Amino acid sequence: MSRNYRLLVKNAKQVVLICNNGEKYLTKYGMQNICVIENGSIVIGRDGIIEAVGPTETIRARYSEASFDKIIDATGMCVLPGLVDAHTHPVWAGDRVHEFAMKLAGATYMDVHRAGGGIHFTVEHTRAAAAPDLLASLRDRLVRMQRAGTTLVECKSGYGLELQTELKMLEVIEEAGRSLPISISSTYCGAHAVPRGKTVAEATENILQVQLPLLKERISAGTLAVDNIDVFCEQGVFDLSSTRSILQAGKDMGLNINFHGDELHPMNSAQLGAELGALAISHLEEVTDEGIVAMAKAKTAAVLLPTTAYILRLPQPRARDMLDAGVIVALGSDFNPNAYCCSMPIVMHLACVNMRMSMPEALAAATINAAFALGRSHTHGSLEAGKHGDLLVLNATRWEHLIYQLGGHQEIVRYVVIRGNVVYDNDRTVSL
Repeated sequence: MSRNYRLLVKNAKQVVLICNNGEKYLTKYGMQNICVIENGSIVIGRDGIIEAVGPTETIRARYSEASFDKIIDATGMCVLPGLVDAHTHPVWAGDRVHEFAMKLAGATYMDVHRAGGGIHFTVEHTRAAAAPDLLASLRDRLVRMQRAGTTLVECKSGYGLELQTELKMLEVIEEAGRSLPISISSTYCGAHAVPRGKTVAEATENILQVQLPLLKERISAGTLAVDNIDVFCEQGVFDLSSTRSILQAGKDMGLNINFHGDELHPMNSAQLGAELGALAISHLEEVTDEGIVAMAKAKTAAVLLPTTAYILRLPQPRARDMLDAGVIVALGSDFNPNAYCCSMPIVMHLACVNMRMSMPEALAAATINAAFALGRSHTHGSLEAGKHGDLLVLNATRWEHLIYQLGGHQEIVRYVVIRGNVVYDNDRTVSL
């Protein structure tokens, strides 16, 4: 009796595995030499897990008696792992398009913040929004990300700054994860800003004494799942001392430390994160040499966000210095009302042009390393047997077209597959 599998993708011009020896992450030379099979095929089992990947002839011979729910003939096409977006703020209400005009006229991030815009504007609207409305907008945004090739995404709370709205956001994230195929890593970011009318000390005490204890209760009871804890460690927001207290409390609850650091000022966030055993630190536009060394030694991932530096006209994160030092470099879109980008292909393009990363480095940073930054590189980020069957099929003969064609993913992503199921079938791809 023949064996039955969920999906066969056959005859691909290239299958980009990224890595093929169970690596949890890649650094430096590994990122420059990602694993690619010419003329390959991939089999995904009925459980949504990759069964086998290899040269087409090998797969054909091994599975000659097998049957498949679906077969994709990828002749002349490329297969890549599903992309991983390691940093987003996708749950919010209120349109901030007017702030873009302010920034173009020269206003800085903190100018907008002090004028009542930025995070506080979004907090006001998100607090007032009903959960079903937040869920509807979140679902729309996640579907857009999915169509651009993202199959695993980190989603933060942080536009509540008080218990009930933070819980509402986390519940909305969890519901979206249940109702959509895209995988989600959920992050509590109650320390995204200091609420109006409160001091840093008062905000920190509220998080430590009110928000985190109830969050711990909900997690322990199994009524809410949260993976990471985040703090915006920045001058005028949460200082190093308050950041340490909040992150340590989250770590003691079993959450991964994954926080904003060294974005607008050199706060020594990188050193703090390394000391606390942080899984990842995001932004790092103002990281110091000492911070880079500390992160490399601690194996704390750097989640770089080229959209933010681009939109805010900030100095670019020092990707080359980090790569040379052996830091685990990952990428994220920083999708939020301030940096409205759903597309990891565009993020990779900006990383190559503005941060001087190579295309293989950018792809590794948006797959295996981004998965590592979320504690998911054992299940996501590469096309290896035993991992989730998440992949993209490109209507292109070289995988680099996904990065090279700025904004071109809408025309070259032919299929997006999550756990062996086609979640996006794009019949409007065009020839190169």
